Amino acid sequence: MEEARIAAARARRRNRVIRLLVGVLVVVIAVGAVAILLQEDPPADETTDESTTTTTEPEDPSETTVPATPVELPPGPDGATLEGETPCPAEDGTEERVAVFAQAPPVCIEEGQALTAEIAIDEVDAEGTATDAGIVTIALDSEAAPVAVNNFVVLSRYSFYDGIPFHRLAAGFVAQVGGSGAPGPDGAPNYSSTGPGYDLDSEEYPTDGYAVGDVAMARADAVSGSQFFIVAAEDGLAPLDQSANYPRFGRVTAGQELVVQMSEQSTTTDTNDGAPTTLYVIRDITITAA
Repeated sequence: MEEARIAAARARRRNRVIRLLVGVLVVVIAVGAVAILLQEDPPADETTDESTTTTTEPEDPSETTVPATPVELPPGPDGATLEGETPCPAEDGTEERVAVFAQAPPVCIEEGQALTAEIAIDEVDAEGTATDAGIVTIALDSEAAPVAVNNFVVLSRYSFYDGIPFHRLAAGFVAQVGGSGAPGPDGAPNYSSTGPGYDLDSEEYPTDGYAVGDVAMARADAVSGSQFFIVAAEDGLAPLDQSANYPRFGRVTAGQELVVQMSEQSTTTDTNDGAPTTLYVIRDITITAA
C-alpha cells in the first residue's frame, strides 16, 4: 500500500510538470503568432541599411556660427627713403612716393587754411583685381589741429598713403589705416605698429569728445606719425571719450556710408581690435583748398 501511495504521488507530480510545460509552450506559440500578424512589410523602395536611414534632423543654418576669416594684407607699397630734412612737397601731388622719412615735416600749409581731403578707396578681391569702392571726403580742421593737418597734407602730397590697406576694421567702431607695412619680426607686413619713420609731436586733443565721422590720429605710447582712424558709429564713442587723447584733425563730409560699410567687413563686432575680412586700399588722396 505504501508503494502504491508513493507511485501515485509521483504520477501526480509528473502530470503537473507536463501541464505546466504545455501551458508555457502554448503561450510562446501565441505570442509569436501575434507578432507575425502585426509586423508590417517595409515599402519596396525603402532600404534597411542603417547607413542611409538616419533620423538626424538637418541643422538650422541660422544657428550655425561661421567664424570670420581675416583677409591677407599685401606687402607695403614701394617708395623712396627721404634722408635729412623733409622739403615741402608740390601741391599738385606729382612728387615721387616716399615711404620712409627721417624727420617730421616742416610747416607746409598756411595758418588756418581751410583744406579738403578726398580719399579714393579701392576694394581688392582675392585675385588682386581692384574696383572703385568710393570716395571719403574730409574737411581738415587746420585751426584746431594745425600740426596734425600739416602732417597729413605733407604725407598725402608725397603719396605716402597710396596703396596702403585699412588694416583695422571694427564694426560699430572705427576704420583705421596708415601703417607703412614694413616687415615685422616674422617677415609678414606690419601695418598695426608702423609709420613713416617718426612719431607726431601733437597734443591737439578735442575737449568736446568725439562724434561719428571724426578723423583722428591713432596712438600707442605716442601719437602715430601716419596712422589715423575714422569713427564709424556711435558705439565707438564711449571708449574714445574715456581717453580723449587722439588728435582730431577733421570730419567726414561725404562718404560716411563707405566708412560704415568698411568697418562692418570685420572679424569682430566689439569696439576693439578687428582684422578686415575684405581688403580696402587707399588709391590716392587729393588735397584741395576748401
